[in-house]
Amino acid sequence: MAATVRRQRPRRIACWALMTVLLADLLALSDTLAVMSVDLGSESMKVAIVKPGVPMEIVLNKESRRKTPVTVTLKENERFFGDSAASMAIKNPKATLRYFQYLLGKQENNPHVALYKARFPEHELGFDPQRRTVYFQISPQLQFSPEEVLSMLLNYSRSLAEDFAEQPIKDAVITVPAFFNQAERRAVLQAARMAGLKVLQLINDNTATALSYGVFRRKDINSTAQNIMFYDMGSGSTVCTIVTYQTVKTKDAGMQPQLQIRGVGFDRTLGGLEMELRLREHLAGLFNEQRKGQRANDVRENPRAMAKLLREANRLKTVLSANADHVAQIEGLMDDVDFKAKVTRAEFEELCADLFERVPGPVQQALQSAEMKLDEIEQVILVGGATRVPKVQEVLLKAVGKEELGKNINADEAAAMGAVYQAAALSKAFKVKPFVVRDAVIYPILVEFTREVEEETGVRSLKHNKRVLFSRMGPYPQRKVITFNRYSHDFNFHINYGDLGFLGPEDLRVFGSQNLTTVKLKGVGESFKKYPDYESKGIKAHFNLDESGVLSLDRVESVFETLVEDSPEEESTLTKLGNTISSLFGGGSTPDTKENGTDTVQEEEEGPVEGSKDEPGEQAELKEEAEAPAEDTSSPPPPEAKGAAAPEGEKATEKDGGDKPEAQKPSEKGEAGSEGAPPAPEEEKKQKPARKQRMVDEIGVELVVLDLPDLPEDQLARSAQKLQDLTLRDLQKQEREKAANSLEAFIFETQDKLYQPEYQEVSTEEQREDISGKLSATSTWLEDEGFGATTAMLKEKLAELRKLCHGLFFRVEERKKWPERLSALDNLLNHSSMFLKGARLIPEMDQIFTEVEMTTLEKIINETWAWKNATVAEQAKLSATEKPVLLSKDIEAKMAALDREVQYLLNKAKFAKPRPRPRDKNGTRAEAPLNASASDQSEKVIPPPGQTEDTKPIPEPEKETAGPEAADSEPLELGGPAAEAEQKEHSEQPTGQKGTLKNDEL
Repeated sequence: MAATVRRQRPRRIACWALMTVLLADLLALSDTLAVMSVDLGSESMKVAIVKPGVPMEIVLNKESRRKTPVTVTLKENERFFGDSAASMAIKNPKATLRYFQYLLGKQENNPHVALYKARFPEHELGFDPQRRTVYFQISPQLQFSPEEVLSMLLNYSRSLAEDFAEQPIKDAVITVPAFFNQAERRAVLQAARMAGLKVLQLINDNTATALSYGVFRRKDINSTAQNIMFYDMGSGSTVCTIVTYQTVKTKDAGMQPQLQIRGVGFDRTLGGLEMELRLREHLAGLFNEQRKGQRANDVRENPRAMAKLLREANRLKTVLSANADHVAQIEGLMDDVDFKAKVTRAEFEELCADLFERVPGPVQQALQSAEMKLDEIEQVILVGGATRVPKVQEVLLKAVGKEELGKNINADEAAAMGAVYQAAALSKAFKVKPFVVRDAVIYPILVEFTREVEEETGVRSLKHNKRVLFSRMGPYPQRKVITFNRYSHDFNFHINYGDLGFLGPEDLRVFGSQNLTTVKLKGVGESFKKYPDYESKGIKAHFNLDESGVLSLDRVESVFETLVEDSPEEESTLTKLGNTISSLFGGGSTPDTKENGTDTVQEEEEGPVEGSKDEPGEQAELKEEAEAPAEDTSSPPPPEAKGAAAPEGEKATEKDGGDKPEAQKPSEKGEAGSEGAPPAPEEEKKQKPARKQRMVDEIGVELVVLDLPDLPEDQLARSAQKLQDLTLRDLQKQEREKAANSLEAFIFETQDKLYQPEYQEVSTEEQREDISGKLSATSTWLEDEGFGATTAMLKEKLAELRKLCHGLFFRVEERKKWPERLSALDNLLNHSSMFLKGARLIPEMDQIFTEVEMTTLEKIINETWAWKNATVAEQAKLSATEKPVLLSKDIEAKMAALDREVQYLLNKAKFAKPRPRPRDKNGTRAEAPLNASASDQSEKVIPPPGQTEDTKPIPEPEKETAGPEAADSEPLELGGPAAEAEQKEHSEQPTGQKGTLKNDEL
C-alpha cells in the first residue's frame, strides 16, 4: 500500500502543477483578446489588428486613411499626431518632428546625427552627457529624447487600434529595419515600454513582408525550395532580402511551410527622402533665381518656406513617376510671392543620378551573404513606395537580369499584415496555421576573454581568445552556452560584434561601437570553496538571442559533480517524479541556486528556444558548438562559425580531463542527454547504486554596457510618467473642447427652433423672450470668458439652458408622438375586442379559455377605452402652452398591459390540446372532423362475413392506450348514413362524457 501511494504522489503533484499552468493561461487570455502590429516606416506607419471576428485588418486613422504619417507636433499645451501634425509642419516646423528614427540608438558623434542636422536645420538638438545621446530641444521647458517621441507615436497608434477594435489592446508586434543593431533595437523596446505596450516581438520588416507573401500563397509552397528576392526601397532606406520557401517536417505539426532568410543587403540612406531633398534643393534654386534682382532673402533660410518646398517635392516625385513633366506651384511661398516652375522627369533623374547608381548595391550584398547566384533567384518582387519611381525599376531590372519585376504584393501594407499574423501566432488568444519563420543574424556576435598560459620555458603569458557566439546569417531565436573550464577565481569576458568586413567605411561609422558588453563575474572562488570534494565541470554562461534579435545573458553558473550512493527505492521515486513532470511539461525548469539539477532541466535550458523551428541536425550542431569548452584553442579558426568546433571541443575535453574514462565524455561536453549514460544494460545494473549528483551555484554578474547605456530605471519611470501626464492633458483638452462645442451647438439650435411654427404654437411670447435672453447672455459669456472656462463650468452652463428649455421641448415632442401612439392604441383595442368576441363564440365543448380569463380581458379593454376617451377629452380642454396630461409614456404603458393579457391567451391557445370526442353507449363514434383527409376517409374497414358493420374488432393494445386521439383518427365517410347516425347520437350524449370504456368496445 505504501508503495502504491509513493507511485501516485508524483503523478498527483504533476497534475496539480498542470492545472495551475492551464488556469494561469486562461486568466491571461482575458486580457489578450486583440493584438496589433505597427509597421514603423520612415515616413508613414501602418497599424493592423486581429480580434475575434476580425482577421488581419488594417486600421483606419481619424481621417479614414490606411497609413498615418510618422509625424509629431509638440507645443507648450497640446500635441498633434499623424495628418494633423503633418499640416502643422508648415505653420510650426521647429515643433514638428519627422524622420526621428535616424537618431534612435545613436550617440552625438554618429554621422547620422550630423546628417539629420543638415537635412532639418530648424530642429535644435541637445546633448545628454550621461548617455552621450541627443534630444530635441523644443523650448527651454520642453525637451524630448527620440525614444520619448517614438513612445508618443506608439501610444497614438494603440489608441487608433483600440478605437477600431472597440476594446483595449496591450500586445503588439513592431517592425524594425533588418539592419538595426543591438542598441537600436533596445531603444525601440524602451520606447514601447514607456508607452505601456507589451512587445511580443520586434520583427524585421523584410521578414514580415516575406511572411505575408508566404501566408497568402501557402498552397504554392512544396518540398522544392523556391528562392524569392524582395527589394524594399522605402522613404529612408533600402533592404534587399533573399528568402527560401519550402515545406519542412516539424516536430508537432507535421509538414508545414517554412521561410528562411538566406541573404540580406541594405543601404541605410538610399530612399525616397533623399530624392525629395534633391528636388527641394532644385526648387529652392529656381525660386531664388526668379527673385535674383529683388534683393530678397535666400529661401533656404526660411524654415516655413522649406517645409512647403519639401511637401511640394514629395508631390512632384509622385506625379513624375507617371508623367514626363509637371508644374510645381506653391501659393505664397515666401513674402507673399507665389512660385511656379516646370520640372521634367529627365531633370529629376539627372538630380538623382548618383542615387540610381546605388540601386544594385543591396542586391550584390544579399547574393554574397546568401552565397547564391542570380540564376538561382526565381522572382524579384518590389516592396516600398520608392520602387514606384520608373528609373529605379529600370536600373534594378537591368541588375537582376530578369524579364520583369514582380508587383504582385501590396507594397505598402505587406509588412503590417505579416507582422499582425505573427502577433496572432504568438498570442494565446488565437490559433493560426503554423508557418515556420527562420530569421537570420545580420551582425555576428562573439565572446572574447584573456587567460594565463604557461609556456615550455616556465614563463606565464596572457593569451587572447575569441569564440563566435552567433555567426553571420545564422538562425535565431536560439540559446547558446559557453563553458569556461580553466578558471577557479573571478574573471571578466567581453561580448563584441564579430567580423563586420561586409560593411563599408561609412556604414561602420554609422554602426557605432563594436563592443557590446563587458561581463564581470563575482563569486567564482567562493563557489569552489563550497564544494571542495566535488569535480568542477566549468563556469557555464547562458546566452539568449530572443525573437526580437536582442542578446541577453540569462545567467552564469558554476557546475560541480560527484558520485553518491543512494538506495534503490529513493532513486526510483526521484526518477519517476522527474520523468512524470518531464513528460507532462516537455522538460524542466531552471535549477535553483545551490540546488541539485537534473540533466533533463539542463537539456531544456541549453537547447534552441523553439525546437520546431530548427531541424534536428542543426540542433545537435548548435549544441556542440555552444557547449564546447571556450578555452580549448587560443586562436579561433574560420570554420568555427559553421559548427566545426565540435571535434576541437572533444579533443580539449580529453586534455582537460586527464585520465577521465571514455564513458564520461558526453557529460563533460554538455548537458544534452542523460548524464553518465552507460553503454550497455549489464553495466547499468552494476552502476545503479551509484549515481552522479550535480551541484549548481549561481555566479554574480555585473554588466558594463559599452555600445549605448540603457535608460536607468528611475529615468525610465520619469519618462513614462511624463508621457502619461501629456496623454491625460490631451484627454482633458478633448473633453473641454467637446463640452464647449456642445454648449455652442445647443445655443445655435435652440435660437433657430424658437422661430419654428411648432415651437411657437406651444409657447407664449413671454416664454420665448425669456429663453432667447438666456441664450444670448450665455453666448456672450462664451465669447468673452469661454476661453478660460473649465470643463465643469461649460457643462454647468449647458445644464442650466437645458433645464430652462425642457418644458418647451417636452411639449413639442409629445405632440409629435400623439398621432402615432393613439393610432397604435386604437388598433390594439380593435384587435383585442375582435379576439375576445371570437373567444366567446367557441362552443362550450371546445372552449380553452376560462370565464375568469375572458372577463379579465374584457375589463382591461373597457378600462383602456374609458381612459383613452377621458384623457383625450381632458387634453382637448387644455391650452397648447400648458403641460399636457396625455403623455406618450402613459399610452405605451396601457398598450403594454393590454398586449400582455392578449399574448397570454394567444400562447394558451397555441399550446392547448383539443378535447376528445365523446362516444354513445353503443360505441358509435362522433362525426369525423370536416378537415379530415380523403385518404383517411377511404380507409374504411370492411367487416367479415357474418359480422355486422357496427361490430368492432378487438383493438390492439397501442390503440387502447392512445386515448381520444386514436378514436378521432378512425375514418368515416362524410355525409353517409353512419355519419348522420353518429351525429345524431353525439348530440344525444350527455355533456362531460370523456370517451367510451374498454368493455363497450368488447
